[in-house]
Amino acid sequence: MSRIKSVEPIVLKIPFSDGSAGTGIMPIKWTSLDYVLVRVETDDGLVGWGDAFAYFCAGAVAAAVRDMVAPVVVGQDASDPAAINDMLQRRLHLHGRYGLTIFAISGLDIALWDIAGKRAGVSVARLIGGRNRETVPAYASLMRYGDAGLVERFSAKAASEGFTDVKLHEITRETIGAGRKGAGAKVRLTTDINCNWSVAETEAIMPFLKEIDLFWLEEPIFPPEDWAALKALGRFGIAISAGENACTAMEFSRLIDAVTYSQPSVTKVGGITEFAKVCDLAAAAGKTVMPHSPYFGPGYWATLQLAAARKEAGLFEYLYITQDAVIDETMPRPERGVLAIPDRPGIGCTPDSKVIERYRVA
Repeated sequence: MSRIKSVEPIVLKIPFSDGSAGTGIMPIKWTSLDYVLVRVETDDGLVGWGDAFAYFCAGAVAAAVRDMVAPVVVGQDASDPAAINDMLQRRLHLHGRYGLTIFAISGLDIALWDIAGKRAGVSVARLIGGRNRETVPAYASLMRYGDAGLVERFSAKAASEGFTDVKLHEITRETIGAGRKGAGAKVRLTTDINCNWSVAETEAIMPFLKEIDLFWLEEPIFPPEDWAALKALGRFGIAISAGENACTAMEFSRLIDAVTYSQPSVTKVGGITEFAKVCDLAAAAGKTVMPHSPYFGPGYWATLQLAAARKEAGLFEYLYITQDAVIDETMPRPERGVLAIPDRPGIGCTPDSKVIERYRVA
């Protein structure tokens, strides 16, 4: 039996550039990616890498990994990630079923699946359902520019690079329209509202979104878990998507009927274990999952493995930015809008120790 020897959260901050002012999506100006890597080592020397969602909450998430998760799992059998996940959710439910608790569990779960794949000598995709495809189509997920000229420029740039799908994060008629003008008529266009509109505002703009042939409308209203209101918005004939902030398959069991596309995030939902359960729900409902994956650490690699294994996974979200460094330089990037999926043992990610040393936050 292989047991968990140590669980270590590693906090990184890596600057990026994107052509925007860095405002509008996050609570304050966004110019760096926060990471909480979760390094798990077993008593027989295997090391797995996980990724806990950490944007603007890295210190708190790292503390949750260190103070809540690690003391419970050190010494436990590492061979069954799903069992560990279930045990943690039960033991830690008093701390909340959402947010930081599940972010921390997600990071551990990804690391344990990484170890399981390495132990078996196969990729995680082969462990959780088989490698059903070699590539996955990706969409360019643009930042919020808030300026029609910039939106048109970057939408056109993404289209010129071969992306057939582009997602905006724009919230005005003018800037969304500029995205359509820049991307052109043949590109499928999406916009993520990040819950900025009321139901009335959403209803008022729907005819315009229909006119420009919007592919899907993402999280238009607050609160994002108002599933009844989201379902009602479907009457306008535009696909509605949501779920990047939903945690555990239990919440997706309520969400799946309300939207066209559910959007689990492997670093938030509960890791690979819970993401796979969401895919099961989608399969039963005959629906497609559009993973939320605006990150570049082990969560990126884990999402690729899930895309290889689960036919329910549709497009891969590729955050359209340039980082100062990436955690593993062998990370596949989109080529003409398509991502090749690695077939290495585990999730395939081996963080560069030099990058960790340079960007680590004490």
